[in-house]
Amino acid sequence: MAVEQQVIVVTGAGGGMGKAIIHEQLKLGNRVIGLDLSIDALSDITQDALQCFEVNVLQEERVQDICQQVFDKYGRIDGLVNALGIAQSATPIEEVTMDEWNRLMDVNVKSLFITTKAVVPFMKKQQRGSIITIASISAVRPRPGLQAYIASKGAAESFTRGLAIELASSQIRVNTIHPGPADTQMLGQFAAQGADVEQTKQSVFVQSVPLGRLVKPADIAGAVSYLLSDAASMVTGTTLHVDGGRGL
Repeated sequence: MAVEQQVIVVTGAGGGMGKAIIHEQLKLGNRVIGLDLSIDALSDITQDALQCFEVNVLQEERVQDICQQVFDKYGRIDGLVNALGIAQSATPIEEVTMDEWNRLMDVNVKSLFITTKAVVPFMKKQQRGSIITIASISAVRPRPGLQAYIASKGAAESFTRGLAIELASSQIRVNTIHPGPADTQMLGQFAAQGADVEQTKQSVFVQSVPLGRLVKPADIAGAVSYLLSDAASMVTGTTLHVDGGRGL
């Protein structure tokens, strides 16, 4: 019996984690809709099952229009993976500007509201769906100088838990993944301005992980696949730590 193809929307599709998630979902035979400001990083993926949109996900009407297009074309939206996120350079609170604070909250929190609001009506029609937020272990194991980023990821986790109880009656599952320090381009952006990025990765981030290595994008992609699957049919409102023990 053939496995039914799912339709999965992935934000931050051009990032390291987003691209790994897309590769994994395509490998599983699913159809993927990738959303990002730039999709250049996905140009090497030529599978027909991937459809990409260059979009600012803070544009609510545009996101809603894309989701309507997807539903009209395929008759379903089974999953939403919010992999979009930006980092904060380690900065003392008194030096953080309102523009920096607002940008972190917009991209890391407001975007979740917009994308979730867009897909939920279609998932309610189906009485089925899975929504996953990629947050950060820093929400529960903070580092100095990342207070705005940490606040945004804490809000992302709380928002996800609130949705889980709200949407449970529609059989829509909502979960969070907290990655630990990950081997992506974004990791270097957490270093203080002027710091040696590679040295910081080794002396600060790798050393903080009990299992002794950085999280790979494929580690997160595997966790996403589990939470999207029927194997996790009774998992909702949960935060899964994929952090090599960093949160202990």
